[in-house]
Amino acid sequence: MERRIAELAAPVSFAAALSRDDVGVIAEIKRRSPSKGALDASLDAATRAAEYASGGAAALSILTEPSEFGGSLDDLAAARRSVALPLIRKDFIVDEVQLLEARIAGASAVLLIARALPPDRFFDLAATARSLSLDVLLEVRDERELERALRVPGGVIGVNNRNLETLRIDDAVSERLLRLVPPNRLAVYESGVQSADDVRRAAALGADAVLVGSALSVAASPTDAVRALTGVPRSSRG
Repeated sequence: MERRIAELAAPVSFAAALSRDDVGVIAEIKRRSPSKGALDASLDAATRAAEYASGGAAALSILTEPSEFGGSLDDLAAARRSVALPLIRKDFIVDEVQLLEARIAGASAVLLIARALPPDRFFDLAATARSLSLDVLLEVRDERELERALRVPGGVIGVNNRNLETLRIDDAVSERLLRLVPPNRLAVYESGVQSADDVRRAAALGADAVLVGSALSVAASPTDAVRALTGVPRSSRG
C-alpha cells in the first residue's frame, strides 16, 4: 500500500478548499445514521457526489463505516472518480492502515475523533496522516479535547454538536468552543444544520464551514439542497 501511495499524485487540499470568503459546505454522503436509521439505502455515491458538486459544495464527506452508516471504501473511490472536490474519509479511524486505505481510495483528509482515541494515539495518527499528504479534521466536544487538537499543526478543528453517547444535538457546544479556536485555524460546525438559517447561525459563532449529512441525504434534490446552504458570509472569530 505504501508503494502504491508513493506513485500517486498529491491530493486536492481539503483545508485550502475551506479557506474562502463564505461558509464552506461539506456535503456528506450517508445512507443511514444511528440516530435516524435508514436515510437513503439506494444512494449511489458517484451520482450523489456529482449532485453535491453541482450545488456548490466546497468538499465532500464520505462515510465509509459499514455497520452503523452503510458506507464503504468503494463509496470513497466512486466519489473520487466522479468529482474533483476534496474528499474526507469519515469513519472511526483507530489504525494507520485506515489512513493508507483512505489515501489509496482518493481521500484528501481523514476524520480523527479526539474522544475515541488516547492522546498519544491521536497525535500519532495525525502525524502519520500528514506524512501521507492527508489533511486531518480533528473532532472535539469539550475544552480539553480542543486543547489537544490545537497541538496538531495545521489540523482543521471540527466541533460536533452531537453527543456521541446520547446522540442528542446541543448547539451550545459550538457556542462555547468555536470562539476558542484561534483565527489562524479553520473551524467546522458539525451536526444540526438543516437550513440557511442554521448556516448563518454557525457563521455568527465563527465557523468557517459546516458539515451537513442527514438533511442532504433525504433531500428531493440534493443539488438544490446544497445550493440553498451556500453563499453565507463568514464572520471573524477575533
